[in-house]
Amino acid sequence: MKAQAPFLYLREEELTDGIELFFFAGRSMADAMAKRLAELGLGQADYRAMHFVARHPGMPVSDLLSILGITKQSLSRVVRGLTTGGYLVQSMGVSDRRQRLLRLTAKGQAVEGELSALQRARFAKAYREAGPEAVAGFRQVLGGLLADTERAGVLRLIAKR
Repeated sequence: MKAQAPFLYLREEELTDGIELFFFAGRSMADAMAKRLAELGLGQADYRAMHFVARHPGMPVSDLLSILGITKQSLSRVVRGLTTGGYLVQSMGVSDRRQRLLRLTAKGQAVEGELSALQRARFAKAYREAGPEAVAGFRQVLGGLLADTERAGVLRLIAKR
């Protein structure tokens, strides 16, 4: 393969291709779970909430609100539906009893695990095909796509594991 001149990836056509690939990849990832979510009577917002609560058990509702970037009313609907469906439980904070802490139930853990496995399988396949250098570059690009105001917070959240 012929070596490319530096910065050809910054041409408008390459940038537009990246935008389109990002769109189609996101749609494909969502489509991979759509059938199972529909069978469960859940939506993408439900999955996103379950994902973050699974990774951070005991997460305050206010933190989830900040992560998802949705309105309080929308999050209230999601939390109420997941609680009613037996996927999520809420408890009062220890130091601040006004705080509502979220945890997945056993049922919620099972469903979140099943749905995340669908996502992880797609990432694992793509990562294997791309190789370690490409994966590191991909993670760097995704980090670069984050708004400057949220990059540090997102990277801190990911590092909390």
